[in-house]
Amino acid sequence: MTPAYTRRLQLKHQLLQQIDALETEAAILPGEHPDIDQMICELESLTPIDQPLRPEHWPMLLGSWAMVYASRGTVVTRRINQPLPLPVGIQRVWQRLTRPEGNGAAISTENGAVLSIPFLGELTATVQGIWQPYEEGESARVSFGAISVQATRILGIAGLHLPQITVPVLEFLRQEALWITSYLDEDLRFGRGATGNLFVFRR
Repeated sequence: MTPAYTRRLQLKHQLLQQIDALETEAAILPGEHPDIDQMICELESLTPIDQPLRPEHWPMLLGSWAMVYASRGTVVTRRINQPLPLPVGIQRVWQRLTRPEGNGAAISTENGAVLSIPFLGELTATVQGIWQPYEEGESARVSFGAISVQATRILGIAGLHLPQITVPVLEFLRQEALWITSYLDEDLRFGRGATGNLFVFRR
């Protein structure tokens, strides 16, 4: 084992320990965790996959990932962090990456979250979109084409699912964003948004 490999495994273990020590909401709502951010930055420099969005790396990239950390929150969680009429809890957040039929250069993404709302139950919200990777193999243009919402638990009654409601995002309202995949191994992935927000995903 090389020193870089040993250091990467050590850092990875320390990073996941520190993230696991946080409550779910503390890890994915905006907050200050400089030690975690520093470890992420060091691990980025040790990534075993230099161009993770190239098709030859898709077997490792595609699949379902749980988001376990966001340095500045997400579009959804930043709004939850603001005063709301009812407190909204976050059960889990995930991202599912698949290969769409008929478009070999793109990656389909589904970003989802399960939210708990007092007196109402649980709500699952997802957005569906497309990654268009750039040739350099690390960053992609991301746009979302549909939003889905489904009540998956009503007033504490498990198994009571209402129909999913899906609303397309009108073409003139769609916005593209830059997404960078800065680290990838067999069970850990980092992403960076256009503003430098850090995201950690686990298999």
